[in-house]
Amino acid sequence: MRNSCLKKVFSVFVFLISFLAFAQKKSDRELILIDKDWRFSFGHLFDTEKDFGHATGYFSYLTKTGFGDGPAAKDFDDRAWRKLDLPHDWAVEQPFSESGSFSHGFKTAGKGFPEKSIGWYRKKINIPETDKDKIISLKFDGVFRNSKVFFNGYYLGTEESGYNGFEYDVTAYVNYGGENTIVIRADASMEEGWFYEGAGIYRHVYLQKTNPIHVITNGTYVTSEIKNNEAEITAEVAIENKGNYKGSIEIIQTIFDASGKQIASVSENVNTPEFYKSNIYASKLNVKNPLLWDIDNPNLYRLETQIKQNGKLIDIYETSFGIRTVKFDPEKGFFLNGKSLKLKGTNNHQDHAGIGTALPDEIQYYRIQKLKEMGSNAYRCSHHPPAPELLNACDELGMLVIDETRLMGINDYHLNDLERMMKRDRNHPSIICWSVGNEEWNIEGNIVGERITNVMQDFAKSIDPTRPVTVGISSGFKSGISSVVEIMGYNYLGNGDIDAHRNEFKQQPGMGTEEGSTFATRGIYFTDDAKHYKSAYDQKPRPTFYSIEEGWKFYAERTYLAGMFIWTGFDYRGEPTPYGWPSVTSYFGMMDVCGFPKDNVFYLKSWWGNKPVLHIMPHWNWAGMEGKEIDVWVQSNCDEVELFLNKKSLGKKKMEINSHLEWKVNYTPGILEAVGYKNGKKVLTEIQKTTEKPENIKLSIDKENVLKGNVSVITVEVTDKNGLHVPTANDEITFSIKNGKILGVGNGDPTSLEKDQFIDNVSLIAITNFKEQKGTTANLPQEFQNYPENDWKTAFKDRDYKNQAPSYIYKGEFDLNAISKSNIVSFFYKKIGVETVVFINGNKVNPSPEDLQKYILDSVILKEGKNIIHIVATPLQKVKDWDVMNTDPGIIQVVMPAEPWKRKLFNGYAQIIIQKEDNAKEVVLSASSKGLRSANLVLKK
Repeated sequence: MRNSCLKKVFSVFVFLISFLAFAQKKSDRELILIDKDWRFSFGHLFDTEKDFGHATGYFSYLTKTGFGDGPAAKDFDDRAWRKLDLPHDWAVEQPFSESGSFSHGFKTAGKGFPEKSIGWYRKKINIPETDKDKIISLKFDGVFRNSKVFFNGYYLGTEESGYNGFEYDVTAYVNYGGENTIVIRADASMEEGWFYEGAGIYRHVYLQKTNPIHVITNGTYVTSEIKNNEAEITAEVAIENKGNYKGSIEIIQTIFDASGKQIASVSENVNTPEFYKSNIYASKLNVKNPLLWDIDNPNLYRLETQIKQNGKLIDIYETSFGIRTVKFDPEKGFFLNGKSLKLKGTNNHQDHAGIGTALPDEIQYYRIQKLKEMGSNAYRCSHHPPAPELLNACDELGMLVIDETRLMGINDYHLNDLERMMKRDRNHPSIICWSVGNEEWNIEGNIVGERITNVMQDFAKSIDPTRPVTVGISSGFKSGISSVVEIMGYNYLGNGDIDAHRNEFKQQPGMGTEEGSTFATRGIYFTDDAKHYKSAYDQKPRPTFYSIEEGWKFYAERTYLAGMFIWTGFDYRGEPTPYGWPSVTSYFGMMDVCGFPKDNVFYLKSWWGNKPVLHIMPHWNWAGMEGKEIDVWVQSNCDEVELFLNKKSLGKKKMEINSHLEWKVNYTPGILEAVGYKNGKKVLTEIQKTTEKPENIKLSIDKENVLKGNVSVITVEVTDKNGLHVPTANDEITFSIKNGKILGVGNGDPTSLEKDQFIDNVSLIAITNFKEQKGTTANLPQEFQNYPENDWKTAFKDRDYKNQAPSYIYKGEFDLNAISKSNIVSFFYKKIGVETVVFINGNKVNPSPEDLQKYILDSVILKEGKNIIHIVATPLQKVKDWDVMNTDPGIIQVVMPAEPWKRKLFNGYAQIIIQKEDNAKEVVLSASSKGLRSANLVLKK
C-alpha cells in the first residue's frame, strides 16, 4: 500500500514535469537542468598562486567589466580539473581530523583548512543563434557559500548565504551560436550554522530562457478562500518586461487537477509593464467541490499562467498549489481544514549518510517517507531555507512544514533573505508557518529582540498574510521575543515554565519548536563513555531536559499546545554532544544518519501512528552475559502485553497511554517473545531471537525509495544460517556495481572515521623553474639532445617578439612524491609554440589521440622526486604589439584511482546509495566480505 502510494505520487510528479516540458515547447520559456559535466578544482583562501592567480591582474573583475582572470576567464584551461556532476559537496569527500570543526563533523574542509575552503566550478554550454531575442539567465538553488559567479569572464555577482536560491541575467554576455563558460568560485571558509553545512554547489543549477515579457521567477502567488464547498482562488502574477514592447498583453490563468483536467480558467487584457519594470496582476477563479490538501490525501492542483502578445503565446509558467485552511488557536491548538490536528513533528538538518548535503531529489522523498512511517506529520526546516525538492516531497507526500530563515535582523541582508524564501515557497500547501529565527540568545529576552521580531513579523505578513510567524526560543519564556511573537515557539521544557507563560499570554498560540535532545546510539543498550556510545533506552539527556516520552506526554496532555517538534528526526553530522572527537555525528536523532531506526522510533509509531505496534528492545544476542539482568522494554499501543522467555511467561502488563512497559529479565539464549492484546484478544506477536554467527550478506532495496527513480537506497546486513538478521555484526563489506554509480556509504556509527566516498584523487602539480634557450633551427628533434647548461635563462623574460629565434628549448621541473603503476600521470600542455616536441626525463612522449595537447606519461619514465620536462617548440608570433602571449607551459595531473567501495556494518546494518546510468536496463550491485557468502542485487529499470 505504501509503495503504491509513493509510486502514485512520483508518477504525478513525472507527469507534471513531462507536461511542463511539452507546454513550454509552445512558448519561449525553457528551463534546462545543467547539472551534468562540470569541471572542479580546489583553489586557496589566501595563496593567490594556489588560487590560479585569480584577482591578481592589473585590472580586476571589479575594476573593468569582463576582466575575470584566473579560472574566471573564459578561455582558462580546465582540462586537468576533475570532472563531476551536480549536486556536489566537497566537504563530505574529505577525511576526518581532530583539528576539524566540532560543529561540522571534524571534516578537513572549510574553516581552518585554507587549501580545502575554496572550490572552483566551470562548465561550457552552447547557446544557439535562435535565442538572440530571448532573456537568458542562470538559476542556482543553493551554493555553499559566498559564491562569485562569472559568465564568459564577466562578473555577475556574489551570494553570501549558502541557503538562498539566486539568479543572474546573462543576456548581454552571451556568445550566440558558440561556446559560453559558466564559472563559480565558492568560499566555504566561514560557517553560517553550528551544524554540518557541506561545501560547494550542492543544489541544482538551471539555464533559463524566456521571452522579454515573462513571469518572473517565483512570480505567482495563489491563495484560496473556501465557502460552501467552493474555493475562490486568487492568482497573482508578477510580469516583467525586459524589452521595448509597449502594447497590451493577454494573461490567461487556468487551473488543472492532478489528472490534467481543466477546472477553471480566466483571461484579461492588461497593459505591458514599462521597460525593465514589473507589474502584479490578480485574477479570481472558482473551484467547485475542491479536493482539499491534507496529510492523508495531499491533493494538488496546477495553475498554468499564459501570456499572449498579439495573439501569440510567449510564456507559460506552472505553479503547483493546494487548497486547504490552517489555524492556530490559543485554546485548542492547530487545525487543518477545520479539524483539530496535533503536530507530531521533527527538526532536521539537510545532510544524509555518505552524500553530505548533496542530496539527489529521490533522497528528499526517501527521508520524508521515513518520517511519515514513524508517524510524524510535521517537519521544521532547521535552521535555514530548505531545498525546493524537499518542499515538493512534503507537498506530495503530506507533511506539514515550518519554513525557517537563517538569521534575524531588520536590514536588507536579513529581510531580503526572508523575502526570497517566502516568495519562493509560499505556494506550497505543506507550509503552515514561517519561522523568522531560532535561539537568538543575545536578543531573546530584551527589547532588541522584541523590535526585530516586530519588524520581521510585519514584513512577513506583507508578503504572505495567510500564515502565522513563529520564533524558536530557549532562554526563558518571559519577555522580549516571547511577548510579541505571533506563535510562541518553546525550545525545551526545561528552559522555562510553559504553563506560566501561557497563563500570562492567553491569546498567544504556542507549540514546542524543539523538544528532546536525547542521546541514543542505534543498537547500543549499555552506555560506554569510553567508546562514545549512548544506550538507546529513552532517558533524560541532562537534568533539566526531558526524555522523548516525557516531552510527548506534556504536549499531548495540553490541548492549548499545537504539538511538538523533536530534536531531531535524523542524526546529522557535527554537534556530537555529549562527546567530542572521535565522535563525528550527533546522537539526537530518532533515526541515525542513514535513516535506520533507533528504538524511540517504535515509541513514536505507537502513539503517533494509527496502526498496531509491538516492539521489543534490546536484541537477544548477549553471549557472556548469561544469568545477568537485562532491561527489556516493550513499545506498543496494545492494551496489554505479555512477555515470554523460551515459552515461559514473565507476566502480562497493562499499557498506559503514551507510555511503554518494562521487565527485568535474566539473560538466557533463546527466544524472547511479546504478545499484544487489544480488547482481550491477541493481535500481535514480536520476537527477539538469539542468532548464530554471520554467514550471508543480504542486500535489499528500502521500501521508502521512489519507485523507478534513478537513485536508490540499499540496506546491507548479514544473516546467520537460518536467515536471521545478526544485530551485532560489524563485518566490513566491499561493493562493486555494474551499469551504475555508487554515491555514498554509511552505517550510522557516530564514531566511524571511515570514508563516506571512494573517489579518484586528482592532484595538480605545477611545472617550476621554467627556463629557455634559443634553438638554431626550426626542425624539431625527435630524440633528446644535451643542451649547454650555461645557456639557460628564465623563460620568456625580456623576449623580443619581433626578433625571435627559429625555435626555443624550454626546461622545467615537477615533483612526484610517490610513483605507483596504478597512478595515471598526464601533462596538459598549454600552447607556447606552433610545433612542439615534449621530452620527460630525456624520453620523447607522444600526444594523446583524443587531445593533441595532452600527454599521458608512462610510469616507467617517471621518477620519485624531481622530474625534468623539456619542450622544444617553434615560437608563436604576436599579431598586434599589445597581444598577451601565454607563458604557462601547462600542468601535471596525477590521478590516484580510488580504492574499492567498502563499509563496516554497525550493529548489523550499513547503507549504500546508488545511481543508475541513464540508459541502463538493469543495475547489478555486488557485495562481498571475507568469511561471508557474497550477494548480488539486480535493479531493473
